[in-house]
Amino acid sequence: MGSEKDVWAVGDSYEAYAGRWSRRIAEAFLRWLDVPAGRRWLDVGCGTGALTETVLSVAEPARVVGVDTSAGFLAHARERIGDARAVFRLGDARSLPVPDRGFDAVVSGLALNFVPEPGRAAAEFARVTNPGGVAAAYVWDYAEGMAMMRFFWDAAATLDPAAADLDEGLRFPLCRPEPLARLWTDAGLDEVVVQAIEIPTVFSGFDDYWRPFLGGQGPAPGYVMSLGAKHRDALRELLRERLPSGRDGSIRLTARAWAVRGRPAPATAVGSTARGPEGR
Repeated sequence: MGSEKDVWAVGDSYEAYAGRWSRRIAEAFLRWLDVPAGRRWLDVGCGTGALTETVLSVAEPARVVGVDTSAGFLAHARERIGDARAVFRLGDARSLPVPDRGFDAVVSGLALNFVPEPGRAAAEFARVTNPGGVAAAYVWDYAEGMAMMRFFWDAAATLDPAAADLDEGLRFPLCRPEPLARLWTDAGLDEVVVQAIEIPTVFSGFDDYWRPFLGGQGPAPGYVMSLGAKHRDALRELLRERLPSGRDGSIRLTARAWAVRGRPAPATAVGSTARGPEGR
């Protein structure tokens, strides 16, 4: 998933950059879904396993299948998550390697906007969700609510107007309530609801904020590592000036995601061709 602008391969670097915050969003998302225990879950675009791990810890699933296009992220997830209820498979959100109507909860965390054809992915969500189940996803509110990235791109564009071409707030118009609701409705899902989920993101100091951008994983870190040393230093110092800092040096920001959920329409005809055995 994603494009040449997005670098996703090394799990440890992603964890330091956004994984620590994605786990907190995942827990709030699962509380909102309130899926009963003992259900079968599919995590689309599972990455390093933040959402899968949270499902295992709080939702009492019977089984969770994680699918992602990054072999590196999947290796990281397998290494970290030893729960026998979880399996991970290489696959594309636009053509999921699982059978029709095979899951009670089909979810995706912070990944849907990186799919080149999100409409095809949403249709796949509808195809593989059983009639009594729920299809749901959440994405960062890049334009306004994901402060750590908003501060970054505003500073980057001040020094380099061309950086705006990489700004997720501009690149991903999907990450707003109306487009998300329309995506789910167009896929034939009913009872569509969009909800804001917000968490605090507290950095112990400027280095705690800045260091993860040096890992190269994701659009913003990838941009940082493409810069020459002088330009990178200038960006670092501009951010240091602009970020709000407490007396103890901590930086207290917030992160907001938009979540969408829906259920398969009873009258919707879903293709009958199974794409393969689940969970192998």
